[in-house]
Amino acid sequence: MNRTTTDKTALTPKTHTTPPAAFSHGVKKGNILQVAGQVGFLPAEEGKPPTPAGPSLREQTLQTLANVKAVLEEGGAGWDDVMMIRVYLTDTAHFAEMNDIYNAYFAEQGLTQPPAARTTVYVGLPAGLLIEIDALAVLG
Repeated sequence: MNRTTTDKTALTPKTHTTPPAAFSHGVKKGNILQVAGQVGFLPAEEGKPPTPAGPSLREQTLQTLANVKAVLEEGGAGWDDVMMIRVYLTDTAHFAEMNDIYNAYFAEQGLTQPPAARTTVYVGLPAGLLIEIDALAVLG
């Protein structure tokens, strides 16, 4: 079988620590960029374990979105390139508050394209984490 291949590149922004298992924070192949599930950890500090942005849904959601954006930017993408966002919440009672935070965040991002499609699901996350977000972007 003869086919043309494009290298797959791992993306790890300076704000992120090395992943704790065999995965990448993001990968890019051709014009496709997949951001792995990000949580609300503050930017990495040398020699320190990751720490959550704070206990509130607002703090964690804003930091999680910043972490997704950092991976997108590491791969040469931005929010306008994002086709799909998946939001993982630990509590169904957080949906309305998360939507308010999410809408306000994207109102400030200066999007020039329609917003991404989005799915929200409810999951279990490690203790203290309230939200996780991943994204799929198509460049060009």
